[in-house]
Amino acid sequence: MGIDYTKRPATPEPVVPPPPPGIPPPPPAGQPVPPAPASIVPPPPAVAPGAPAASVSLSKVTLTKSAPSVSLTKHGGSRGVLAVNLNWDAKPPEKGFFKKYSQLDLDLGCLYEFSDGSKGVVQALGNAFVAGNRAGRQLVRLDGDDRSGQNTGGENMTIDLTDPSLINRVLVFALIYEGAANWAAAKGVATLTPVGAPPIEVLLDDPRDGARICAIAMITNENGEIVVRREVNYLNGAQRALDEAYGWGMNWTRGRK
Repeated sequence: MGIDYTKRPATPEPVVPPPPPGIPPPPPAGQPVPPAPASIVPPPPAVAPGAPAASVSLSKVTLTKSAPSVSLTKHGGSRGVLAVNLNWDAKPPEKGFFKKYSQLDLDLGCLYEFSDGSKGVVQALGNAFVAGNRAGRQLVRLDGDDRSGQNTGGENMTIDLTDPSLINRVLVFALIYEGAANWAAAKGVATLTPVGAPPIEVLLDDPRDGARICAIAMITNENGEIVVRREVNYLNGAQRALDEAYGWGMNWTRGRK
């Protein structure tokens, strides 16, 4: 009996495994492929009313010989109260076999000149802790006198720059009232902190031992722009020498704490 090769059995259709759960089956051949469903992104969690904003890190600005000045107007802190802090090592070790300690008493102060022509000094000596203009507005205040050097916060002063037009210039200084005139051992640091702007640091480096007073920084109003300039100028003498060096033109008498 002959075999009819034209009557072979039909090839079976391929078996396609079912799709995994959650995935739709493929469309029949010749049908367009529908677009994939858009992914749903959950909305961000709601912020409760009154929740605090994220803190912003403010970097410190250090005035140096090569970069001695900064504009508070451009710095973002030309208005409000400018806080001035002076800190130092109150008990630096002395040289020698017995390593005795000499107490250092530094005083923070300033010479001021306001736009109405009034001028003077703010310092612990003579209890001149506050300065106001002729209208009676208090513009400069010294918080106190740290005679012991034990206050880790140092000495502090505030300068009101709420209305910068009231200020002509303020010269911040430090005076070694008690102890050897050894600025290198004192390691003094002045920090000026404007409102809403990074603090400004002035290191009392490059010392000149023997000088008892140091002009730290000058704050001036230059056509409405408040500028802080590093001085770090050590002078022989005291407040009178500072006055003469910067042309304040005041009369001085002896004072005591």
